[in-house]
Amino acid sequence: MDQLQIRLKGASPQKCFSESFKKQVVCEFEQGNCSKRQLQEKYGLKGNCQILKWCRKYGKFVYPQKQVIDRSMKDLQKQKIRALEAKLKAVELRLQVYDKLIEVTNRELNTDIIKKIEARLSENWQQKDK
Repeated sequence: MDQLQIRLKGASPQKCFSESFKKQVVCEFEQGNCSKRQLQEKYGLKGNCQILKWCRKYGKFVYPQKQVIDRSMKDLQKQKIRALEAKLKAVELRLQVYDKLIEVTNRELNTDIIKKIEARLSENWQQKDK
């Protein structure tokens, strides 16, 4: 195990591990032979997220970033909801306009446009099926 100890004033010594050692730990973890906790005990690693950081850097698999939902995320979600509600309102208005346009066209032409369109579509579908 290649390690170098660095002493800081008033703190316990930090261990710096070589890249090959980190890759070895990640390989053991990804093979499923040992859990994260077992590897921490085996190699004397401190900190709960050290192995996960190494896995993100050297691992073959995708390890998701920690999702922290704080107030800014909630605000962002509220903004997205407001934007979607605004789009929905605009689409509903547009639909009302189209409905009114169809109503006026039906009255002016004295016919039902929707039925004619549906009939043509069904004819086209039947022709495509043949």
